[in-house]
Amino acid sequence: MPYADVGPTVIPDWMDPDDAVLMTDVVPTGYQAAEMAGIRKGDTVVIFGAGPIGIMAARCAWLFGAGRVIVFDYLEYRLDFAREYGPAEVYNFKEIDDVVVFMKKTTDGLGADVAIDAVGLEASGNSWQTVMGRKLLLTSGSAIALHWAINSVKKGGIVSIVGVYGPTGNLVPIGNVVNKGITLRANQASVKRLLPRLIEHVKNGHIEPKKLITHKVPLDDVANAYHIFSRKLDNCIKPVLLPAGA
Repeated sequence: MPYADVGPTVIPDWMDPDDAVLMTDVVPTGYQAAEMAGIRKGDTVVIFGAGPIGIMAARCAWLFGAGRVIVFDYLEYRLDFAREYGPAEVYNFKEIDDVVVFMKKTTDGLGADVAIDAVGLEASGNSWQTVMGRKLLLTSGSAIALHWAINSVKKGGIVSIVGVYGPTGNLVPIGNVVNKGITLRANQASVKRLLPRLIEHVKNGHIEPKKLITHKVPLDDVANAYHIFSRKLDNCIKPVLLPAGA
C-alpha cells in the first residue's frame, strides 16, 4: 500500500470506533471549512448545506470563536439536526423570498463575516442553475450555494468552499468577488495534518462525531445505504457500513 508508513494513524484506546470512522472524512472536512474561513471572535458565520459536512462546520465554527452561526437547507429534518448539534440558527431557503436579502437584513445590512459553501455542484434552490448544471449538464453542476455565499458575505469577507465542483465552467459571479474584495479559500481536507488536533477535541468533548451517525448498514447492503443517503430518505444524516462480523 503506498505511503502505508505515513498515512495511518493509531486510534487511541479510549476512542469509540464510531467516532474514529468519522475522523477520516466528515470531521476534518467540516473543521477545515471553519478553519479556512478565518473566523474571528464574534463573527457571524453562514453555512449553506446541512449535510454532515455543513453540520460539522457549524459545530467547529464555535471552536474558532464565532458569535453567531446560521445554516441554510431545505430539508426540515436536516435543519432540526443542525439546530441541535451545531447549535445553530437554521432557515429553510424555500420559505425565504431572497436568501441574500434575508442575510443582509439579519446582519444590519452588512452581510455575514464569513460564508461556507458545504454543498457544491448538487445544490438546490435555483431552477435555472438546476436545469443548466444538473439536468442539461451544460455547466459542472448548480452553483447557487456559491452564489449565495459570495453575495451574502460582507465586503472584505471570506468565503470558504468545501463543496465539490467539477473541472468545467460554472456560472459564478466572479465580478462580485472582485468588487467586494472577497477572499476565496478552498481545499480538500488535510486529514493527516488535522488528526492530532481533532483527536484532542474529541477527547475534551468539544466534538462528538458519532452523534452524526443515523444509520448503520451491513456492507452487503451498500447499494441500499447509498440510495437512502443520496436520496435523503429516512431522515438520514450519515450512514456507516458494517463489514461482516463487525
